[in-house]
Amino acid sequence: MSSDSLREKEKQEMDKMMLVNLVMMLSSSGMQQLGKLVDPARGKTEVNLEGAQFVIDTLQMLKSKAKGNLDKDEERLLTNTISTLQMNYVETAEAEKAKKVEAPADKKADAVPEKNVDAAPAGDESDPKFKKSYGA
Repeated sequence: MSSDSLREKEKQEMDKMMLVNLVMMLSSSGMQQLGKLVDPARGKTEVNLEGAQFVIDTLQMLKSKAKGNLDKDEERLLTNTISTLQMNYVETAEAEKAKKVEAPADKKADAVPEKNVDAAPAGDESDPKFKKSYGA
């Protein structure tokens, strides 16, 4: 094998590793945007559906622009990564929508009724914290 063909083979392997690394970075970013991974900078999970959609769109663009230049493994990696992110996107979007629908109902159920505790008259020996009032 000549040195030129060896260099070309090494370059192809390096390119393949860089593509895998890029796809994994984008996948991790998408999962963070979907709240599936903890954001290391903030130490908590947050959902950003627009950011996740951007990552998915970026991976789809990369796949379409690289079409014909990917080997079977690279094609499979991109396809599986996109599919996984899309499924997680749908799951997260539905969960977020359900949270928004439940939130108003929860606020009504969690509302603390106003206390109607009659203050004890000055000099009264009774302890007002044990006095009950049922709105009468």
